[in-house]
Amino acid sequence: MPTYNYQCLDCKARFKRYLTYAEYDRAEIVCSVCGSSHVQRRIGRVRIAKSEDRRIEDLVDPTQLAGIEDDPRALGRLMRKMGQEMGEDTGPEFDEVVSRLEKGEDPEQIERDMPDLGEGSFDFDD
Repeated sequence: MPTYNYQCLDCKARFKRYLTYAEYDRAEIVCSVCGSSHVQRRIGRVRIAKSEDRRIEDLVDPTQLAGIEDDPRALGRLMRKMGQEMGEDTGPEFDEVVSRLEKGEDPEQIERDMPDLGEGSFDFDD
């Protein structure tokens, strides 16, 4: 059954009602707090489905990239957002790199400390 959100215009309470499509036009909706029938339907948030490419495009705003190579914290924040948007397990190495960047550590030092980072990700010999 669909859930419909309402607000009482008398006591201002917000509440939900579960109604079948057939009940929607016929049911008398009363406030679950004060019993008033002086209620108004509230429209909930609208969600828009975006492709993975579109989510990444929206995330990587070119105006935010200026100077990012000089700011490890900003790079770490961007990488964390991208990892969350991808919705996949990025692994412990990714989490360690991002955490270190967010703390302000030098990316080149992180690479030196983690020489196997990214090993096996690309195979150019085939």
